[in-house]
This record gives sequence, structure tokens and C-alpha cells, in this order.
Amino acid sequence: MVTAEQTEFPKKQHQGLKFYQYVIRALLIAIGVTLEAVALEIFLVPNKIIDGGVVGISIMVGHLSGWPIGVFLVVINLPFFIIGYKQMGKTFTITSACGVTLLAFLTTLFTPIPRFTDDLLLAAVFGGIIMGIGVGLVIRNGGSSDGTEILAVLFNQKSPFSVGEIVLFVNIFILGSAGFVFGWNYAMYSLIAYFIAFKMIDITSEGLESSKAVWIISDSHEEIGDALNDRLGRGVTYLNGEGAYTGNNKNVIFTVISRLEEAKVKNIVDSIDKSAFLAISDIHDVKGGRFKKRSIH
Repeated sequence: MVTAEQTEFPKKQHQGLKFYQYVIRALLIAIGVTLEAVALEIFLVPNKIIDGGVVGISIMVGHLSGWPIGVFLVVINLPFFIIGYKQMGKTFTITSACGVTLLAFLTTLFTPIPRFTDDLLLAAVFGGIIMGIGVGLVIRNGGSSDGTEILAVLFNQKSPFSVGEIVLFVNIFILGSAGFVFGWNYAMYSLIAYFIAFKMIDITSEGLESSKAVWIISDSHEEIGDALNDRLGRGVTYLNGEGAYTGNNKNVIFTVISRLEEAKVKNIVDSIDKSAFLAISDIHDVKGGRFKKRSIH
């Protein structure tokens, strides 16, 4: 039995680590929100280019009413966070609400700053890049600055569509509406900015280096595993499987590689067992183990 006195010091260490991680996450979310505000007020909004989601709605309503978009960012997002409190959790809701409040404040603060360019294409490209990096940082650290994603999660439970499809439908409607508010040229530039931001969100939230999971089924599994270990410096795991049709035992190799090592893995497997089954798929996050190799031969 472990007493409270025995666990007191480790418990304090654990709490300290959690607090430190929380502070780092909060700082990164604040940086991400700041980048979003820069993209909006210095590139997109002055050039009548909108983003998707609540931000896009806020830009259009702000333009029509003459009010700051920060007001509508809070007013429109607030009901979504309240509705999604039970579904998304307390920490996510509070973090996201603070992020939206900061975004509303910063957009109002940055409004007097003159736009960097009058060129609509440059504004769409660089505004989309900066917006995507900002949103990606927020998402990667457990927050959100757009309530439409929460709404999509809730609708997903009662509809045949995925969360991504619902968000896409909503954003197509919002970006299409920009044509009636600002004109169709601006709507097309908004689509460019949205696409660029979408890709940058993926890069920022998932990382620049694309990792791949590899499954290999072969009777020469030990020889292939040794070759992967020696020539790539990768750790491998042997799994026991059973063929559903034949009922025979199968030896499965599992490992994780970088995108640049895919061709070399195929060559290694092919040189040892041309009849081996090989499957490679993309993965977005890798932690622990021997993935960070020390050397390559």
C-alpha cells in the first residue's frame, strides 16, 4: 500500500508539469489568435476578402452594419460554445471562448492599421497563409476560434454526413454569399484565400514531416525486420496474425517511416521477398518509441 505521504512529492511534480504545459498551450493559442487577427485586419477585411465559418459571417455582417467584426465574432460564436459545452468539454469550451474573445479584441485593435497591399491576389494568398497558420496553432493546442465546427459535430450525430462534409457545406454557402455582398470577383478571391488557409491549417496542425505506417506480411519477416533496422535505423514490431481464408498463421511486421524512406522500404522488401504483402499509409502524429532514428546506413 502506498500512503499519501509517499505520493506527495511526485504529485506536486505532476501538477507542476501540467501547469507548465497549460501555460505553453495558452501562449501558443494566443500567438495563433494574433496571427488570425493580423490576417483579417491587414490583408483580408480591407480588401473585402472573407474567410469561412463565423469569421466570414462576421465580416459580411460587419460590412453591412458598419459595426466592428469583433462584436459579431463574440455574439455569433457564443451560442455555439454554450450549446457545445456538454459535447466538447469544459476545458475546450473555456479555451475556445477565451480565444474568440481575444480575437475580437485584437481585430478591433488592429483595425486602424493600414492594409499591406491593394493587390487582391497577394492579399488572398498571404492572408490565407497567415490565417491558416494561426488557426492551425489554435487547433493543435486544443482550442477553436469558430463555432461552426462545434455545430457540425452536433449535427453529425443526427445526419448521414461527416463533420468535414458539414463544415464544407456551410463554408460553400458562406463564401457564395460573399458574391452578393461584395461582388463575385471578391467571392472568388475569398475562395482562393480559404483554400490556402485550409491547406496551411493541415500543415500547421499535423506538422511538416509526413510520417507513414508500414505493414509487411512475409515468411521472411525476421530478415526483412533486421534489414529495416540495420539499413534505416528503424525499430520494428512483429505481430502474430491469421489468414481469414486459409486459417494459416501470418507474421506481420509493423514500423513507422518518413515519407522520404518509402522507396527504400519497397526496395528492401522486394529484394528479400518479392511475394511479400506491403501496405503503407499516412499517419499524422508519432510519439515515443524509436521513431526518431539515430543513424541511417
